[in-house]
Amino acid sequence: MNRAALVWLGLMIVAAAGADLLAPYPFEALDLRHRLAPPVGFGGVWHHPLGTDELGRDMLSRLLAAIRISLTIAFAATLISMVLGIAVGLAAAHFRGRVEQLALLLIDAAAAVPFMILALAVLAFFGNDLVLFVCLMGLYGWERVARIMRGLALAAEGEGYVAAVRDLGAGPARVYLRHVLPNVAGTLIVSATLAFPEIILIESGLSFLGLGVQPPLASLGNMVGYGRDYLEVAPWIPLLPAAVIVLTTLAVGLAGDWLRDRLDPMLR
Repeated sequence: MNRAALVWLGLMIVAAAGADLLAPYPFEALDLRHRLAPPVGFGGVWHHPLGTDELGRDMLSRLLAAIRISLTIAFAATLISMVLGIAVGLAAAHFRGRVEQLALLLIDAAAAVPFMILALAVLAFFGNDLVLFVCLMGLYGWERVARIMRGLALAAEGEGYVAAVRDLGAGPARVYLRHVLPNVAGTLIVSATLAFPEIILIESGLSFLGLGVQPPLASLGNMVGYGRDYLEVAPWIPLLPAAVIVLTTLAVGLAGDWLRDRLDPMLR
């Protein structure tokens, strides 16, 4: 299963990186003569191997473009969430007094607000700008990373290597960046593999509701959303991107378990 998950993720990365080269047509190109054409094997033609949508757009080309957009959003948002969470967690662990209390207050406040409600409010008020959407997705789960990072940093304070490097004159930045972070990287990577598929699902849900990625761009979520009206007459339109979402989130979860086993010295 782990190998299958890694192979699938590799295919998704290749598809995202080479979408323009692999796509047989521009993802927005129309072919009204072949609208709602089924995939090959179900009565379709090889000109459109995965069929076409309601406007005659090639499903393979749109899937490749949607994979690139969805994975880019998920990767950028996960990176923002990890960096923000690590920074706040380290600040809460290193500084005591008011700084620690303020950091913990921010963490608790972020955990108390349902992210979907926050996202709906922000997108409804400020619009659907893609950069804003990515930054908003980056706010998902950072408080969880901050709590984990704070706990790991406090636990590292009692380890002998931290005291040793401080006795040698290392400053806080060197202690945390060069010594603490590499030793807790395994836990943080597993946290990232948990956040990544969740962000894909949230992006898909918001795009399904029409508040995420907007046309003419294609994402996996808005492909499912626009295809729901054709579920009976052309089920491949929503089911193909839905299958990619399910398989990708499952593969990321399996890859996270594999990485945890590989990076945890107690399990090697």
